[in-house]
Amino acid sequence: MSFLRLTNPKFIIPFIIIWLAMLLLSPINFSELSNYSLFSFIGVLGAIFANATGAGGGVVFIPLFNQLNFTEQQSVATSFAIQCFGMTAGAFTWWFHYKSEKTQLRLWQGFKRIISITSISSVLGIWLVYGNQLTSPNSLHQSFSWFSLVLGGFILVTVLFLKPHRERSQLYLFDWISLITIGLFGGALTAWLSVGVGELLAIYLIIRRFDISMAVAVAVIVSAFSVWAAIWQHTLIQFEVYWQVVLFAGPGAVLGGIFAKTLVTHLSATKLKLFFAFWLLVIGIIGIK
Repeated sequence: MSFLRLTNPKFIIPFIIIWLAMLLLSPINFSELSNYSLFSFIGVLGAIFANATGAGGGVVFIPLFNQLNFTEQQSVATSFAIQCFGMTAGAFTWWFHYKSEKTQLRLWQGFKRIISITSISSVLGIWLVYGNQLTSPNSLHQSFSWFSLVLGGFILVTVLFLKPHRERSQLYLFDWISLITIGLFGGALTAWLSVGVGELLAIYLIIRRFDISMAVAVAVIVSAFSVWAAIWQHTLIQFEVYWQVVLFAGPGAVLGGIFAKTLVTHLSATKLKLFFAFWLLVIGIIGIK
């Protein structure tokens, strides 16, 4: 299986047909189908943002669910469920890119090692929060607003003020310690907000002047491991997922996750990141007010 086969119409067309069949066979009536159909577009949009920038899809889903008056638990759980579709598809896409191009990706030497150590740390951070029933210091709305504001500011700074330098690929002891810390702290944030570890990891790697494509790829794959580690809390232990939304947004997120990388290659990465930073800053400012 390869990335080319994932984007081949022989895969996409049957996938869409199966998806439509599932919708028609679901217990949702026709009027509800039209109401929920918008979530398919939201799933595609959220996954494209997530897998093209390294930021989790929760930056799109959480503000929307707040506006729809979901409870905090429903917002986080439903965001996790959708990301299990989108981040997984994006993770496979970036992994196939690495496997097919690794002979030319000389700056991706630490790719597997960064994924391994940060994923393990993130999963531990998530399980520590859920296992000890640690609650977020603030409400989901306030926490997410501040997180969006800080993240948007960091992205803006990296795009506008960090001048291009020669990329590096070697990991030092400082990097290992930082990656473990980011994994633990980012995992805790992810448990509370459904976003966190991928964003922090991507920003750190970019600031440390690692290859920007590798930074995004690593952040996407670590986020995929993280959301799968977290979803069980909201399904097996306490079911809080708004499944009707996931039925529409989840498959849409798969398509967005697959095509995100292709879209970025045809667009300016700088413009995409500036738009994403602007989106986060607006969300943060509105939420804090």
